[in-house]
Amino acid sequence: MIETRIIPANGTNVAIHQTGSGPPAMLVHGFPLDHRMWTDVLRSDLAKQRTLYAIDLRGHGHSPWAGDEAHDMEVFASDLAAVTRTLADEPLDLVGLSMGGYVAMVMAEAYPELLRSVTLADCRAGTDVPAAKEARLASIETVATKGRHELALQMLTKLVAEDCSATVRARLQTMIEGTPIETIIADQRGMLARKDRNAALAKLSVPALVVVGSLDLLSPPEEAESMAQKIPDSELQIIEGAGHMTPMERPAQFCDLLGNFWKR
Repeated sequence: MIETRIIPANGTNVAIHQTGSGPPAMLVHGFPLDHRMWTDVLRSDLAKQRTLYAIDLRGHGHSPWAGDEAHDMEVFASDLAAVTRTLADEPLDLVGLSMGGYVAMVMAEAYPELLRSVTLADCRAGTDVPAAKEARLASIETVATKGRHELALQMLTKLVAEDCSATVRARLQTMIEGTPIETIIADQRGMLARKDRNAALAKLSVPALVVVGSLDLLSPPEEAESMAQKIPDSELQIIEGAGHMTPMERPAQFCDLLGNFWKR
């Protein structure tokens, strides 16, 4: 059974979806999604190994938009730190995908005492190259003028591999089209302004797992390899045949990798 809790944090309310038993682990979703991207993980045998918390970052899922024009990764991380202190009195295993990975890297740098380990899935440590910045600005224009449906159609071609199931595509489209437009714009502005974390990776003080889909177009395997090389205590795992959404496209393999990493 998955329980939903609302936790006050930094002047807003943050929704947490909880299941399982054991030491705590936090799952942080990507853009422009919510906790539902972790449904397969929450229902997996990992719930026998950890108490799993899937967060809705501010403005996403059950967490209301707080009026921010930009969602800086530092703001998300501050919310996450406040929630972590409320939920657990011991360090947790942090798992972040894509935008959630950006938040996880800020957490690891700013709040290392709250972490037992960190998993960075399908993300990159550097800032956007010019073409990526232009794409984000175009995305803001698309969602502001044409709505979320058009944005969802554009994103789906990049989020998953060609052979991804219709069910996973439908789940992604539902999440994208259910995210408030103001949240989508604030997320994009926050990611445009995010800092380069490459130097911080070399100072990471907890074990790290870096996961990437072999067919990820947004954060390709070479980016993951570069990140893993910089982190002192890390391992790299490439999930063959998956695109950007590894926990949704290959949930069994993703969960096996995560469970084995936690046991280590």
